[in-house]
Amino acid sequence: MAKKHSRRRLKQVENATFTAQILEIFTTSPYQFFNYKQIAAQMNISGKEDKDKIRLQIAEMVQNNVLVEGNRGKYKLNPVHIATQEGNLIEGKISMKQTGKAYLLPLQADAEDIYIAPNNTLQALNGDIVLVHLFPARKGRRTEGRVVKIIKRHKELFVGTVKKSRNMSYLVADNTSMPIDILLPNNALMGAKDGQKVVAKITEWSEHARNPFGKVVKVLGVPGDNNVEMMSIVIDNAFLPDFPKEVENETKKIPLQISEKEIKLRRDFRDVFTITIDPSDAKDFDDAVSLRALPNNRFEVGVHIADVSYYVKEGSSIDKEAYNRATSIYLVDRTIPMLPELLSNEVCSLRPHEDKLCFSAVFELDIHGKIFKQWIGKTIINSNHRFDYEQVQQIIEEKKGLYAEQILTLDTIAKALREERFKSGSINFETEEVKFILDENAKPIGVYIKENKDSNKLIEDFMLLANRKVAELIGKTAPNVEPKPFVYRIHDKPLDEKINKFSTFIHKLGYSIKSNSRKSFVNSVNELFTAVQGKGEQNMIETLALRTMQRAIYSSNNIGHYGLSFKYYTHFTSPIRRYPDLMVHRLLEKYLVGKNANIDANTLELKCKHSSDMEQRATEAERTSIKYKQAEYLSDKVGQQFEGLISGVSKWGIWVELAQTKCEGMVSVKSLSDDFYYYDEDNYRYVGQHSGRIYRLGDKVHIKVKAVNLAKKQMDFVFVNIDDKNLPF
Repeated sequence: MAKKHSRRRLKQVENATFTAQILEIFTTSPYQFFNYKQIAAQMNISGKEDKDKIRLQIAEMVQNNVLVEGNRGKYKLNPVHIATQEGNLIEGKISMKQTGKAYLLPLQADAEDIYIAPNNTLQALNGDIVLVHLFPARKGRRTEGRVVKIIKRHKELFVGTVKKSRNMSYLVADNTSMPIDILLPNNALMGAKDGQKVVAKITEWSEHARNPFGKVVKVLGVPGDNNVEMMSIVIDNAFLPDFPKEVENETKKIPLQISEKEIKLRRDFRDVFTITIDPSDAKDFDDAVSLRALPNNRFEVGVHIADVSYYVKEGSSIDKEAYNRATSIYLVDRTIPMLPELLSNEVCSLRPHEDKLCFSAVFELDIHGKIFKQWIGKTIINSNHRFDYEQVQQIIEEKKGLYAEQILTLDTIAKALREERFKSGSINFETEEVKFILDENAKPIGVYIKENKDSNKLIEDFMLLANRKVAELIGKTAPNVEPKPFVYRIHDKPLDEKINKFSTFIHKLGYSIKSNSRKSFVNSVNELFTAVQGKGEQNMIETLALRTMQRAIYSSNNIGHYGLSFKYYTHFTSPIRRYPDLMVHRLLEKYLVGKNANIDANTLELKCKHSSDMEQRATEAERTSIKYKQAEYLSDKVGQQFEGLISGVSKWGIWVELAQTKCEGMVSVKSLSDDFYYYDEDNYRYVGQHSGRIYRLGDKVHIKVKAVNLAKKQMDFVFVNIDDKNLPF
């Protein structure tokens, strides 16, 4: 018996030694491929039995992720294995440049970006989640690394233009962050013609090949056609314009009539004054406000939200598609809805003079916005009127009109809530929205800036109140009580490095901010915004302040909302167009009736991350559609002059935003021929070496439109009147 154990142990030692010898060969040449015969030769092994042993051992090492297989039965050391041994691995998102170089944006918020050279990207593309092996740090050099594993592809479909040749065609991607072309065999074009826009999918990408092979999955049409361009933007950002057939079929089966049984389960607001206020072109009305005067000189204000969860059942085809989309997209000329139009514009939309099911937050408060009671639950409403923002603004300004008394009361309470919010530390960011006047062919014939007036803020303040109170209801718990899993809208504090950089810069302009505490920082930022109103540096300072802030995201881990100064905040008020709001409705309903089981926090967090990612993609799509329409608007204005503000500076040139239309183009450094200008990155400016002339972020300038590239959505400007007597004004 002892001899048997001894032989087994000896065999294990021999196998371990054998494995170590194989591993040493691969480790000595970590980037070279070997087949089992080449390994055997290096080990001086010639017998068939031992060669088979090597082959089996290599297969086991592949299975254990120590080796990776290449072409024709050759293997090399897995880069992940190398990096794991060295302990220098970091996960993040790739930001790819057109040149092929890239930067890793680590998942940790406080980690610095990592440079990745073009030959170290391992076929990663823009937006991919990857694992990077960090190179040893070198004094005075930026941190660099090499992609060793692609964890998740950012997208599968690529939009671009087909370039045909006799033997092989290729796709030139629309997105400038795609540094390579996709090779398209001529039998995989789906009939696409040279110069047409198509949607393609990568089918094969060999390890040593620079370009992948692909196939066309959809022909969009001729570049420059409005519908083609808008669909290109939508698909390029991983959204699909049409709903699957099973979703459309399931939608048709939804009952349109509300049963008496369901009505009896709800609080009835059909006889209470209720209105909706939305943009003039909106069709998906997912929020309404009600007002009722109470005998104690107080008011009952209801914030009524479309009860989408009643119609869209969890796990249904409609629900799965809504989750995949996660948000509606609002392009310049169309909406790509999260839900089919029958739901978003009809069944769930809170249209006037129709009974509608809602999830509501109802508050008893006084004219000064002080809350005495609140109730949250299921309701039924019937809106008295559908207003747009312009109509309500006119009533507020003229203090007369349809339902003027009720609207003015709501406006007074909203202003009180707003004032209290800013006293409590909300940052007073004002944003501008670009809107276009389109002709019958969707060509822009005018551009204007939509102002955020009292009518907009009225709705905003009541929605903020409802979102905050819903989050508090679930998130606020007694000491030592674990909060229930929930979806929060969180906004982390800005990084100290960014605050210090911003503070240093504005100090040079005679301004200052305090950063010793959150309260002092917020108060000083709000005071700064007031101080720069109407001044030349207003645009620059407001832009830099916004860039200092982090992006708000969804999470099940509540850290509060820094910008709003809310300890608890969620999104409850737009379930027709945002999936997280639908998640909140479902969770809230369960908790209100005492159902706490079967809610997995990890799954919830994954859904939050997906929703945040899709929100960012939707924002990019919306911005791209605006950029395209801006370029289209300027395309027949080449040679014309406009006033603008310097909106950005880079080593390539100076970005200028036109004052009236917000169209943004670049003045190339090469066009600054009157002097040699050097780039002062720390101070966001260019300085003339001989003249001392300065072009700084926020400066007013005068430009001429030099060229417009509609395909690339690029506008090229040149400064005019550049001489000693005509400095930027």
